[in-house]
Formats: sequence, C-alpha cells, structure tokens
Amino acid sequence: MKKGNLLFIILCVTFFMALVLTYSNHFHNAFHFDDSHTIVNNSFIRDMKNIPLFFTDSRTFSSNPMNQSYRPLTTVTFAVDYRLGNGLSSTFYFHLSTFIWYIVLCILIYLLFLNIINTALKHEWNRFIALFGAAWYGLHTANAETVNYICQRAEVLSTLSVVTGLVIYAYLPKWRKLFIYLIPFIIGMLFKEQTVIFAPLLFLYILFFEKQFSLRDIFNAKHFITALKASLPALIACFAMALFVLKMASPSFAPGGASRFHYLLTQPFVMLHYFIAFFLPFNLSADSDWKVFTNIFDDRVITGIIFVSIMLYIAYTTSKKRETRPVAFGILWFFLALLPSSGFIPLAEVMNDHRMFFPFVGLMLGVCQTFGLLVIKREDRSKSNPFIKTLVFITAFVVLTGHSYGAYTRNEVWHTGESLWHDVTLKSPLNGRGMMNYGLAQMKKGNYPAALEYFEKALALTPYYSYLHINLGILKGAMNKPFEAEKYFKNALFYGPNNPEAYYFYALWLKNNNRQDEAVSLLLHALELSPAHGPAQNLLNEIRAHRQSPKSKSPVEAAIEKSKSDPTAENYLNLSLQYHKAGRFPDSIHACNKALRIKPGYDLAYNNICAAYNELKMWDKAINACEKGLRINPDNRLMKNNLDRAVNEKAQQGKSR
Repeated sequence: MKKGNLLFIILCVTFFMALVLTYSNHFHNAFHFDDSHTIVNNSFIRDMKNIPLFFTDSRTFSSNPMNQSYRPLTTVTFAVDYRLGNGLSSTFYFHLSTFIWYIVLCILIYLLFLNIINTALKHEWNRFIALFGAAWYGLHTANAETVNYICQRAEVLSTLSVVTGLVIYAYLPKWRKLFIYLIPFIIGMLFKEQTVIFAPLLFLYILFFEKQFSLRDIFNAKHFITALKASLPALIACFAMALFVLKMASPSFAPGGASRFHYLLTQPFVMLHYFIAFFLPFNLSADSDWKVFTNIFDDRVITGIIFVSIMLYIAYTTSKKRETRPVAFGILWFFLALLPSSGFIPLAEVMNDHRMFFPFVGLMLGVCQTFGLLVIKREDRSKSNPFIKTLVFITAFVVLTGHSYGAYTRNEVWHTGESLWHDVTLKSPLNGRGMMNYGLAQMKKGNYPAALEYFEKALALTPYYSYLHINLGILKGAMNKPFEAEKYFKNALFYGPNNPEAYYFYALWLKNNNRQDEAVSLLLHALELSPAHGPAQNLLNEIRAHRQSPKSKSPVEAAIEKSKSDPTAENYLNLSLQYHKAGRFPDSIHACNKALRIKPGYDLAYNNICAAYNELKMWDKAINACEKGLRINPDNRLMKNNLDRAVNEKAQQGKSR
C-alpha cells in the first residue's frame, strides 16, 4: 500500500472517530422547541398505521395549526423512532437516526467535493482537500444546533437529498437518461421544501463543470440554452414538486412573518452574520432576539447589501477560471440555499442558527478550494521546506479540534430545557420567548419565584404572546391564585384564538377545579383546531370516562390504573404522590422505586422518597434519598426543604436522647 493511501485511510478513520466522540454526549438530549408540537404532542406518530395518512393530510405533521406544512417523510421518521424507543421516555433513537444520516451526508459531501475539485484541477492532494472539507463540515460547531434539534432533522435529510442527487448525476452519467438523479430530490421535497434549490444548483454544476462556462456566459443565449437544456428535467420536476407541496400544506399553515419589505431589508445583514459564524461560531443562540430593520438607511442594511454585492462579484470573477470555479459554485450555493428562509416569504424569526446547515455545504466547498489552491501553488516550497507542510497540518488540526470542542460544548447546552434556555437568555436577552422558556424550566423544578421573575421579564418584551399567558396561568394556578390564573388563561385565548395549547391548558385547569363542562367545550375546540393534539384528546377521554363511570374512582385507584396502562416514570411518580396524600408512605416509596427503574436520574422521585421517609420518621433513609436527588439536581428547592427537615429532626432526636 502506498504511503499516501495509508495516510488517507488513517485520516478517514480518525475523522470518523472524532465525529462520534464529538457527538457522544448528545444522544440523550431532551426534546426542545418545535419538537413539542411535531413529536411530543403529536398523537399521529404514536401509531405506525397512520403512516399513509401522513401523505394525504398535512395536519398530521404538527399539533400546532400554524406549523402544519407538508413534510410527510419527516413525520414517518418520527413515527419509526417513536416505535423503536417504545414511546417518548427516551430520546436516544430520535438522536441516533439523525446522527446516522448526518454521517452519510458527510461521506457524500466528500464525494461531491472530490468530483468538483478534480474537475477544476487534477492533483494528488485533492482527496485530502475534499476530506478536510467533509471533516470540517461534520465537526463544524454551528451544525450542532441542527443535529441536536430533533424536529430540524428535516434540514439534515433535505440537504442529504440535494447532495445525493448531485453525486448520482456526477458519478453515474449513464443513469441520467433514466432520471435516477431526480429520485433523491423528489424524496427530499417530502422532507422539507428547501430541497427545491436542487434545480438551480444542478444548473450551475452543469454550467461550470460540464460545459465549462462562466457566469458571464449566461448572457450568451447559446451557452445559456445549452446549460438550461441539460438541467431542464430537474427544473420541471422542481416546479411541479413545489406546486404539489404548497397545495398539500394545511390551510392553517402560516409562515408567521409580518412586513415582506422589512424582512428583505434585514436578510443581507443576516447573511453576513451567517458568513461570520462560519469562521467564528462563538455567539450561537437557539432562539435569537433579532428584529427586522425598518429603516432603509440603517447602517446594517447598507453593510449587508455591500457584503452580498462583494460576494457575488467574487463569484462572478472566480467563475472565469476553471480552477477557481468551485469557489464561485460554493458562494452561489451559499446564497441559493438561503433563499427559502431569506427570500420573499417573511418568516416568524428573522434568523435561526439551523438555517446555516444547508448553505454551509457550499461555503465549505468555496473555502476549502481557496485554501487548497494556496497550498497546491506552493507545492514546491512545501516539499523543500518541511516546516510549511507541518504548518498546514497543524492549522488543519487546530481548525478541526476547535470546532469539535465547540460542537461538544453546544451539545451540553442542548442537554436540558433549563441549560438551553439559560443560554438563550444570556445570548439573546431581548427574546421574550427565551425568557419565558427559562421561566418554564424553573416552574417545572418548583422554583416558582424564579419562574415568575422570568415570566414578568418576558411579559415586558412580548405582552401579547399567547404561550406566555398560558404559562402564567399555570404558574398562578400552582401558586393557588385562581382568579389571576383564570385571567391569564383567558388572555391566552384572546391573544391566540387559533392556538390549541391555550384551550388545552385552560381546560386542564378547569377540570382540576371541577368545571368539567367548560373544560369539555374547550377541548373540543382544541381538537377542531388540531386533531393531532394528543394531550387534548387524552384529557377529553379522561373526563368522559369519569362521567360514564357508575362509581368515581379514588385518586389512588385512578393513578394505579394509569400506571398500569401507561407505565412511565411520570405516572409512577404521580402514583407515589397519591399514595403519600392517602398516608400510604411505604407504597409511595415503592412507586418511586419503579419510576427510578424506568428513569434512573429522576430527581423528583428521590424527593418523594425523602418526603415519605420523613413521614415515617426514618431520618437517615430520608437524608440518603435527598442527597442522591440533589446530586442530580442541586437546585430542587422542595428536596432541599425535605432534606433540612430530615437533618433537623434527626438532630432534635439526638438531643432528646
């Protein structure tokens, strides 16, 4: 085996191991953000028999009517992962499947880069340049946002579809007459709409690398028609699929943006931000606080337009020479891939970090070809001067390890809702949704004062946000302030009349306050808005079953039945709570132990065990349970209170002796 071949194999294996190690800490990260309505609350993914329905009814994609776009194959992958993981108690299979496709994408990116670089300039180092590009992309810190965000696996799969179509077209020219290269594109359109960019990318690939034309040749009618004719099947297929996907979207689907003009004013500067993040991904945020620019003379608007103009000029210039055409192709890929999110359709968020995933494939190609040409042109000097070769390897090593560390760190940020939204409050302090979600994490811990503090901060930033009023209603209900709770629930309905969550949580509060008739009316409205809303359907069934029962069950009996029919850690925890209220403390401990067998790191179960042992006056066991729980979640105030009681009672008992 030649020395170069051995080195290449070693580098391939090293990159694969680095990729696995980089993402080794992300496989149990929580569901976040849009995962709630596309996965957690989506009742359709819980039965594989619903798969045919995914392709005929876009309402199956999300329990939120405004997000019901047509992405049936994405929903299929969620249903498969739900089945493999036996529910939602673990996110492992959801993350595993995304990661596997991500590895496949990196392999195909290498093949695409190698083909394009070889077409531009034949050299023995090309495979190393292509491998470096694929490795850098795979380890890129910004990509961790997409890989961790389960709902956004659609980005991974649609990007994979585009790259696969280009690889098939490039490597298997004999298959072109059968239009095999269009199959990945058609599949990709069922993952996410941005796959439509395949057609213009294929046109540019043919223009630059098959016909050896430049951007200037587009203005030559003969050359333009030659390239257009070769890419015409893809253009027709893209147009047809785009119409089909738009037609299949739910009538309730809404992008969420406001002024198209202001959105367009903002996007050039957003593109500059993405470009900088490619090289310096230091300020990533899961939910930015950027707002649209309303002044056409804003410095940021002008700066963004200048940036786009300069980049397009570079693309035009580099397209003239064969060896620099990959740079032009990469730059144009970057801008074309941003069109679905930075084009004429204003979206609810001005920018999102996961939107960089698809464009960065092209930008990576352009950057790697630029540095590759710099190295190749200094080949003679590097061969005679080992220091230069060493410097190149050290630079590549620093770039890859730096991004690997950054991605590993971002995985930790995405681990829980609390860690993610705390990061958002620091990076995007003017984001009311970020403040609300961090407050929500505090409310789940029982830290009500902190939750109220962040909810009030959010209210000052987003006073008309329906979800915020829902959470304020839940918090006020938990704080035993029913009048304030109902006020916020009604506000949520007023500000979000098409939000099924507002109806569901208000109904849940009404049901818990013995107002079942009102609750049923709200639940029916929620299900009319969103048939996929699983929690609303479950609550409605529960109320109806309770009404039909000749003898109402005690809370303990209902909890026992629930834990038997759906043996989750949460249901066993609820059973332990009902046992505790009934004074059956040993049974409460036993139920918690069952919860811990399902979810070993469940701090709330340790809290209930501690509370039960306190009632049994078994102070040592109470202390032991609370200490275990606090090692998992040091901020659990309820557990700290139970621990303080056990320690104080034990001390008092010692004094009395």
